[in-house]
This record gives sequence, structure tokens and C-alpha cells, in this order.
Amino acid sequence: MTHVSRAGVVGAIEACGVVAVIRIQEPAKLRAVVDALAEGGVRALEVTMTVPRAIELIGEIAPTLPPEFLLGAGTVLDADTARAVILAGARFVVGPVFRPEVIETGHRYDVPVVPGCYTPTEILSAWEAGADIVKVFPATSLGPGFFKDVRGPLPQVKLMPTGGVTLDNAGDWIKAGAVAVGVGTALVDAKAVARDDYAAITANARRIVANVRIAREGQ
Repeated sequence: MTHVSRAGVVGAIEACGVVAVIRIQEPAKLRAVVDALAEGGVRALEVTMTVPRAIELIGEIAPTLPPEFLLGAGTVLDADTARAVILAGARFVVGPVFRPEVIETGHRYDVPVVPGCYTPTEILSAWEAGADIVKVFPATSLGPGFFKDVRGPLPQVKLMPTGGVTLDNAGDWIKAGAVAVGVGTALVDAKAVARDDYAAITANARRIVANVRIAREGQ
């Protein structure tokens, strides 16, 4: 697998504008979910550490994906896990919280790190510690207006909401200044996975990618 630089991976995440957060509990179905999302145009896929055998699965799937697909790891809480997922093939690392040692580990391997933050102080601290994109989490109660407010004094920070992003409001976050959106259950519908309805996941992916594109064209 050809190595893409940190900046190259960040650029690819921004270009797609959508990071699919995969939290399924049936590891045998992961490949089908990844393929369904890819078919719908989502190029950045985050497998969380809450998925059974997550690191092993990343190791199995990462080498089989075309270079334009970015398979990342989510819910990474410490440096040891960050190193393990990177060695397994994760192209980016996401956390629900800000841990400086996770950023340091990612950068040692030239892999971007996206820590989770909630307040403006946390967001700036993470950015100054080298965060490549700051995940605002949980964004559910904050709303797109929060992004607009934060980007006033902090226009240099790349922000990505996770939590509270739906297929229909994704464009609102982009218009408010998000460089991408992190989307979990709204995109990877657990009921669709349970009944092996991967066409529904592809349709969801197409819809959210289109909404992001329309929002950008309108800016």
C-alpha cells in the first residue's frame, strides 16, 4: 500500500466531506458495509474500536481497498491503541476525546489524528497540539450555529461535527464552516445491516454526499 502523507489524507477527507463512522456489532458484515458505503461515494471510513476484533478487521480490509479509499480507526483513547491501528493499516485516527499522546503517536507515523473536543478552549488546545482536524463531539446539542461562532475567532481550525449529523442536515454543517461531517447511525443504519440491506446504505451514502456537494456549490 502506497503511503499517502498526513496532508494528503487530510486533503482527501476534506474533498469527500463525509467520514462514515462504523459501529456495527457483527464483524462478519464489515466488508459488505464498507463496499456499500464506497459504492455510494463515501471514501473515508472509520471503524471504531467498539466493533469486535476491530484492529484485526482493519488489518484484513486495509490492504484490499483501492488507494483512494481511506480506512481509519475511531474511538482511539491511548497511544498504544493508536500505534496498533496504524500498524494494522489505519490511514487516520479518530478519538472521542483529546489526548496529546495520541496525536504524537499518529504524527510519528505520518498519520493524521482527529481528536474529539467540545469547548472552544479544548478545540484550540487540540489544534495547537497538532490535531489535523478537530472533531466536535458530541455535536448533537451544539448545532451548526456553534461552528459559525467558533470559526469567527478561530478561522484557521478545521472542524468536523460528529453526533447530531443527519443525511438531511449535513449541508448545514458544511455551510457553517465544517470541512467534513462524521456520520454514524444515520448513514450505517443498524436495521439495514441486520437485514443485509446494503442497497439502503449505498442510497444513504449517495444522499449525504450529494447534500455536501450542493452545500459547497452554494457557498
